[in-house]
Amino acid sequence: MAERGAGLMSSAPLILAVETSCDETAAAVVQGRVVLSNVIASQAEMHAPYGGVVPEVAARHHIGTVNGVVDAALTDAGVSLGDIERVAVTQRPGLIGALLVGVATAKALAYARRLPLAMVDHLHGHILATWLEPLALDPPFVSLIASGGHTRLDLVNDPTSPQLLGQTLDDAAGEAIDKGARTLGLEYPGGPALDRLARGGDATAFEFPIGLQGRGGYDFSFAGVKTALLYKLRELGQPAGPVRADLAASYQEAIMRPLADRLIGAALEHHVSAVTIGGGVAANSRLRVLVHEAASCNGLRVAMPDFSLCTDNAAMIGAAAQFTAPIPYPEYIGMDAIATTPPGGIAA
Repeated sequence: MAERGAGLMSSAPLILAVETSCDETAAAVVQGRVVLSNVIASQAEMHAPYGGVVPEVAARHHIGTVNGVVDAALTDAGVSLGDIERVAVTQRPGLIGALLVGVATAKALAYARRLPLAMVDHLHGHILATWLEPLALDPPFVSLIASGGHTRLDLVNDPTSPQLLGQTLDDAAGEAIDKGARTLGLEYPGGPALDRLARGGDATAFEFPIGLQGRGGYDFSFAGVKTALLYKLRELGQPAGPVRADLAASYQEAIMRPLADRLIGAALEHHVSAVTIGGGVAANSRLRVLVHEAASCNGLRVAMPDFSLCTDNAAMIGAAAQFTAPIPYPEYIGMDAIATTPPGGIAA
């Protein structure tokens, strides 16, 4: 987090951003590329007994948390609501009840100060997380977003309109990881647990299918590898020790390798010199190794945000808000949250 006034873009508005698309309640203050504050209140412990996010529980918790998170973001940034020049919020995609809390909060804050409001696509935010300092990456680049709800590749020549190259045809990578972890009897959240177990295993011990391998293009499929793990466990029982670690490593490899391969392949095909990864799966240690190794072999720059900007956060929403046309006061009052991103791409 930068000190107030350090390296600010004089023409850039001071933005208060709110993010409540899933189970993190987040608020941030951003000016230009500088993140003045980035506050995230996680609900992971609350959802752990259920083995996944319960939408109604998430929405109710956002209601009780969002005002305090906004106050904390303003305090950490050393500003007041009176200093804010624009409000931004995640409008889509996500859990509709959770999104509604953030949208209602942002509309109220903007309306009270007669400020413009930027309605941001959550995926646009993930793509532009690397635009923020300290990475400060400018286009062109190829972006991989992989999380529990989304897996997609975009060519970013213009930050206002990323071009979709490929996406999952069934399950998201993060969903496959979480379900695989649960099948292996690991604790929630499954991603970090599977990553830890896999570090002690042999990724070549078991052969799991890689979805759409040899088909060409940049789409993904992870439903088959989940089914393969289930059948393998029925065959082996519930293994322990080294065999369990080998299963975790082999399963993880079948998810991470196509992510890395298609990211690097897209960059080479489109003649761009940089790649980025974002979303919760970007924290996976094996994915980071695979991307760095392949990028190094091909002379590509890798821009990976800090973990705090990989998971759901509001700073990235503040970044995307600077490439999203703000809606003037009071025209946004009738606008609502939207559960999905329009087919084919991100409309800024």
